[in-house]
Amino acid sequence: MVSEYGNKFIEGVQSEGVIPTAKHFPGHGDTDIDSHLSLPVIKYDFARLDSVELVPFRSAINKGVNSIMSAHISFPKISPDSALPATMDAAVLHKILRDSLQFDGVVVSDGLDMHGISSNFSPGEAVVKALKAGVDLMLLSPDELTALHEIEQAVHSGNISEKRINNSVRKLLKWKKQQGLFEDSEIDIDSLSANINTRNKQLIAEEISRRSLTLLKNNDDILPIRASEYPKVMVVSVSDGKSGYTGSSFVSQLRDYHPDVSSYLLDQRTSKEDKQEMIKEARKADLIIIGSFIYVKSGQKVQLDNEQLPFLKKLIRNKPSILTAFGNPYVIQDLPNSDVQLLAWSANGNQVKSTVPALFGGSEISGRLPISIPGMYSINHGLYLPQTALRYDRPEVSGLSRDSLRNIDRIMNEAIFDSTFPGGVVTVVKDGNIAYQEGFGYETYEKLNPIKEDAVYDLASLTKATATTAAIMKLVEEEKISLKDKVGKYIPEFSQGKKKNITIENFLLHNSGLPPFRVYVDSLKSEKEIIEAIKNEPLTYKTGTDYRYSDLGFILLGKIVEQVTGKSLDQYLRETFYYPLGMSSTFFNPKKMGEYFIDRIPPTEIDTVFRDTTVHAVVHDERSYFLNGVAGHAGLFSSGRDLAIFCQMLLNDGWYAGRRYLEPSTIQKFTKRQGKHSNRGYGFDRKSGKNSTAGSMTSKKTFGHLGFTGSSYWIDPERDLAIIILTNRTYPYRSYGKNISNIRAKIADAVVSSIIE
Repeated sequence: MVSEYGNKFIEGVQSEGVIPTAKHFPGHGDTDIDSHLSLPVIKYDFARLDSVELVPFRSAINKGVNSIMSAHISFPKISPDSALPATMDAAVLHKILRDSLQFDGVVVSDGLDMHGISSNFSPGEAVVKALKAGVDLMLLSPDELTALHEIEQAVHSGNISEKRINNSVRKLLKWKKQQGLFEDSEIDIDSLSANINTRNKQLIAEEISRRSLTLLKNNDDILPIRASEYPKVMVVSVSDGKSGYTGSSFVSQLRDYHPDVSSYLLDQRTSKEDKQEMIKEARKADLIIIGSFIYVKSGQKVQLDNEQLPFLKKLIRNKPSILTAFGNPYVIQDLPNSDVQLLAWSANGNQVKSTVPALFGGSEISGRLPISIPGMYSINHGLYLPQTALRYDRPEVSGLSRDSLRNIDRIMNEAIFDSTFPGGVVTVVKDGNIAYQEGFGYETYEKLNPIKEDAVYDLASLTKATATTAAIMKLVEEEKISLKDKVGKYIPEFSQGKKKNITIENFLLHNSGLPPFRVYVDSLKSEKEIIEAIKNEPLTYKTGTDYRYSDLGFILLGKIVEQVTGKSLDQYLRETFYYPLGMSSTFFNPKKMGEYFIDRIPPTEIDTVFRDTTVHAVVHDERSYFLNGVAGHAGLFSSGRDLAIFCQMLLNDGWYAGRRYLEPSTIQKFTKRQGKHSNRGYGFDRKSGKNSTAGSMTSKKTFGHLGFTGSSYWIDPERDLAIIILTNRTYPYRSYGKNISNIRAKIADAVVSSIIE
């Protein structure tokens, strides 16, 4: 196994023009003493070394490795001098490495400052003995000037020949020549980082980081974390240092995925009062996440100290807990009763960036243990957790061209310049990744408040798909409603006459015979009056014979949902979908959420007809406004991120963050063509015709909905793609924004064009 993995690593390093070094020769695996602290002794003879320790070295040499590092370990059954480490032992470096294994490359010493050397040999004695044994390149002498002086003295005295020195130097010069370092070209040192740390290499590093995550334990399916099940999370970052900043990036990113995260640091600076506060907070927490930043350090204890361990055991007692190791993996032995154990291996930026989404289902966890955890887990152990939730990531991860996506910027900015809308947000979801999300323009044409990515907009008729249709889908699955149910079963006014054959299905397909639109609010100002008027509205055509898009049927569908569930429409949706999905910015009547939330909402229109005011943070649609802001056709507010979650749930066949919301068959049924006189599904619009707002390049299976205020989303299941556009194109007046359909189509085409085939 060591040979196989080692050779692949060597091959990869060499392919990039870098020289790899195999270490520590002739073997360091079976020691019980840290060579940083003392000189280990391995009492094996050559037969044993040849059958075990030398196998990967022999393989690497045969594969062309040209640098090998010596071990500061004594092999008394190999060497006539049991006090000599291999670094200074010609019996090891000449007889075995040079003669037996036929290695003619560069021999590099391990660090000469390690106690296995420095406690037994002076700096000069160490390098002289190593040179005589066959080492070409010395590392980390504790006293370089003394070492150089004693080498010079050894040459002058004849103890070391100039030929011996020249032999090693020529090897190094040969390396440099092979790498082209003597050619007439200058290296711009200042540009090295930019040339090495390219975007493509960053993507590879991030992929390696994601794939390395190793899940050892997941009791009670705590992962993926769902805010609805664990509404209050406490994070404790554990360190053996005292910087005061350990875990800050981890906590910051956790807050991007969970609305209520408190954080504490347990390190050498933590006081008794700090610990008391943590214990108090732990009692209120629903989930405790321990981020272990205990690293493996030479010559030091690599697990929790005697003060941290009992405190942490007390902290997580009787509480669901996650232990995430960003350093030493063996720390999980200290807290074996933690419910979730995840190895992230390192605290570098890539690892933290990969770990946090994975905790919430934003990327799969597929790593396997390359080691064993004594008494707990064997090598190759690892639980698999699929990606079931969104994460934010680079476009290239999902096969999108970043440069091509910039066409969206141009389209949006031109639309703002042409006064199609004052501002907006575009969100692109591809392969479970929010690959693009940008805010453009301002809340109004006064250009005082720039639009941010988390802006919340009035969805208008997107309410039909995101709220009412979703509720009907769930109730149909639960057999509490049937698509063939006569509306008269729920609304007596539809139980006789021409209306008696109207079904739930007819309302969803907009072919019930009800008129497309009625003002009502010019004379009717209460919910009761408006609902009664709709119930008694005469049909304008025979049921099922035509398609005429109508708000009225969806208003009644909202009331039917309330009747069946015994809850208001907004309460039912909040409990069934929005809260468990983590759609924390999706509400009817958003003013109830307070000033912070209101500040994220651009105004929708200056109403000079019915309300004589600027419509801001209240529903734009007049009928919904007089229906107390909660209606089946309009009234929902949301953000690009939240709609991305909803769209991804549909793309996931009803599954999100480890929980099922809808059955695949239900989604397929509601989103495929069902209308005889239109291309619509049940409640959902579908792409149709050459001039579709879904553009010309999305697939025929694309479904979604549009909103009058300038909102839309289109979902292309063939490409695992969702395109979400939120604007306030009705500001300052609804006569503005006539070009919105063209903008929607252009953006859809720009997104599909950016897919790298």
